Amino acid sequence: MDEKRFEVVYKQTVSFSTEVRILRDKVTGVHYLINWTGQGGGITPLLNAEGKPVVSFD
Repeated sequence: MDEKRFEVVYKQTVSFSTEVRILRDKVTGVHYLINWTGQGGGITPLLNAEGKPVVSFD
């Protein structure tokens, strides 16, 4: 498979070693919030105001 499943839709550098990104899964349309600082990080589905996952197929 040559096409990448995830695309970066937003990227913000918070400080020298901290970055936040929002990825979109092209298959499901679900957006994920990724945060990492130095050697550690985390990932979680991005939720809207109603607590449901943000989904888009742009």
